[in-house]
Amino acid sequence: MSKRHDHLDEDDVRVRPGKGKSRARSKLRPEHVEASEAMVTAVDRGRFTAVLDDDPERLVYAVKAREIGRKGVVVGDRVDLVGDLSGGGDALARIVRRQPRATVLRRSADDTDDVERVVVANAEQLAIVVAAADPEPRPRLIDRALIAAFDGGLRPIVIVTKTDLASPRALIERYAPLDIDIHTRAKGDRLDPVHELLDGRMTVLLGHSGVGKSTLVNSLVPEAFRAIGVVNAVTGRGRHTSTSAVAFPLENGGWVVDTPGIRSFGLAHVDLKRFMRAFPDLEEGSRECPRGCTHEAGEGQECGLDAFVERGGADPARLVSLRRLLASRSDTTATY
Repeated sequence: MSKRHDHLDEDDVRVRPGKGKSRARSKLRPEHVEASEAMVTAVDRGRFTAVLDDDPERLVYAVKAREIGRKGVVVGDRVDLVGDLSGGGDALARIVRRQPRATVLRRSADDTDDVERVVVANAEQLAIVVAAADPEPRPRLIDRALIAAFDGGLRPIVIVTKTDLASPRALIERYAPLDIDIHTRAKGDRLDPVHELLDGRMTVLLGHSGVGKSTLVNSLVPEAFRAIGVVNAVTGRGRHTSTSAVAFPLENGGWVVDTPGIRSFGLAHVDLKRFMRAFPDLEEGSRECPRGCTHEAGEGQECGLDAFVERGGADPARLVSLRRLLASRSDTTATY
């Protein structure tokens, strides 16, 4: 695969090159010193919605200008705009610069796809939404999301919904060693604790369809009107209702970014050495490993993590989770 395709963004689409005199007459580009700063809140087939820093109530619609080249632009990106900033239905501005990103939430299509895609930029937190039941919680997704959060520089949070249907105790105990915020919600609970976690920050919500993610967004931002999914009674899986990432402003400051319900979250772009950031409860045991140990099961050498877990140093399920993630990088037949 060509190196120039190693980094894509969620908005990247294949565009057929034009014909005729489409080449720029000069390599010189205007500096656009009078450009207005803005943040991208939505992306739809090459069109971008943004809010201006100096007038956050006004939505501006834009396209990428020639000056930005092949740089991708995603929700959360800080950009510079020129052109028609009136925000009318027929008004169209141009994105002439994308500012450096402080953080990125990235994924690949699966663990065999080495093309990474930036989902959201500049978010401070990743809230992993999981239901206590209906559908059943899937710790493997939580582990993958934690790795993506640590790798991208985001603070991870776990929000467990539908706790009126089942106890979240086992899930809470599983992730207690990570020292991350775990918030539980039952039907009818007040939103105050959630606002304490989210207000004043940009937070990405991530989770399987049917876990209550869009319901939470609708509660936090009533004008969002995100579609609510229904869990299939046979498969136990939710129907995909959100089709694109969208950022919504919170009443008390900050942003919440709703993302489409996911069924896979590839980590092919994450260096194996960085996997352990999501498993700090196993880090002490890894110090007992022989040089060059990959921590994978059945590798023909003693892994210090086995003895560490046997002594009660960590939950055995955590070691199983780590090894399943590691195996997914080298075994395309692995199932999850």
